[in-house]
Amino acid sequence: MTNEQHRRATTALVIGGGVGGPVAALALRKAGIDAQVFEAYRPGTGSKGGPLGLASNGLNALSVVGADADLAAAGMPTPRMVISSGTGKVLGTIDTDPSLPGRVTLPRGRISELLQARAEADGVPITYGKRFEGAVDTGRSVIARFDDRTTAEADILIGADGIRSAVRGVIDPSVKPRYTGLVGLGGYIDGPAGIEPTGGDFRMIFGRRAFFGYLSDGAQTGWFANMPYRRLEDADLRNTTFDQWMSRMRAAFADDAGPAMTILDHVTPDGFIPPSPLEDLPHVPVWSKGRIVLLGDAAHATSPSSGQGASLAAESAVELAKCLRDLPVDQAFQAYESRRRARVERVIAEAARTNQSKAAGPVAARFRDAFMPFFMSRFTTPEKTAWQYAHTIEW
Repeated sequence: MTNEQHRRATTALVIGGGVGGPVAALALRKAGIDAQVFEAYRPGTGSKGGPLGLASNGLNALSVVGADADLAAAGMPTPRMVISSGTGKVLGTIDTDPSLPGRVTLPRGRISELLQARAEADGVPITYGKRFEGAVDTGRSVIARFDDRTTAEADILIGADGIRSAVRGVIDPSVKPRYTGLVGLGGYIDGPAGIEPTGGDFRMIFGRRAFFGYLSDGAQTGWFANMPYRRLEDADLRNTTFDQWMSRMRAAFADDAGPAMTILDHVTPDGFIPPSPLEDLPHVPVWSKGRIVLLGDAAHATSPSSGQGASLAAESAVELAKCLRDLPVDQAFQAYESRRRARVERVIAEAARTNQSKAAGPVAARFRDAFMPFFMSRFTTPEKTAWQYAHTIEW
């Protein structure tokens, strides 16, 4: 440990412009630390993404940096989740506590665009088309190296570059994402297309062969599907065509109650989000090294089944900035990890249990459908879920 690490940071490089990166830069700026963001994709060239929820706790975190109103205004209000079986039986509901900000849903790519715009409007420089390749910690600063042979230097470097983080590779290259056994697909369709508005409900269906979710405001319908695949190779994703995926989904949902088949009939290649494996990081042993630290999915990726990925990233961004405001670099990184690890790993573990339910076989599915109403009625009340959704960070 050098004496330099006992000094407080005044400048920061943030790698990644998704959710955690822009929020971290905004929070650092609020803390009096100059931050600049580097994003690998140029505007309009990244994935649009399927429907992504921002929970009450995520909006609480965004409110610290003044970004909550932008996203709430752009999103589809979804204060209620309704979970059903493939037979149409309602297994349970999860309602947002009326005392908390209401959950909203919008395309993943739109969330990034809005957060990037908010950061730039507040004076945060964002450089696009810069792919991080490595870093040197000098003991006094960190020098980041990019694919165009340029470099940048600051007191600290924050890796907010996702589940396959290149920054994490600098700290611990042995950590790899865990495949959950599910493939995620999704997108949006325009117009009613025979789909009744869900009235603020995000409807989830544990189908006989796969899992389906959707919401609609009458003008637009967002949907996603999780399909079990025990083993999945990258070549399977690359070589399977749009028509083949549609055929597989129709076969998976043909016998289920609900509008899955109607929605699939209106999906076009332009509105279809390419399939990807659902992955998580149940435990990343080291979140920081020297002057480099991890944030969001780079440190604590939870599978989409949690509905918490973006919200946890926003929370961690604010918490990290708060620690760096109040403490020298080495102490700040330690405090940040100690305040965040137990919470995020609990969410990751709960999402993993949900994934097992989505991939249940016929016998396990019958038990799930029989017992889930009992458990949901007792354990998804606002009081029982307050640890997750009512979480706030006192700035």
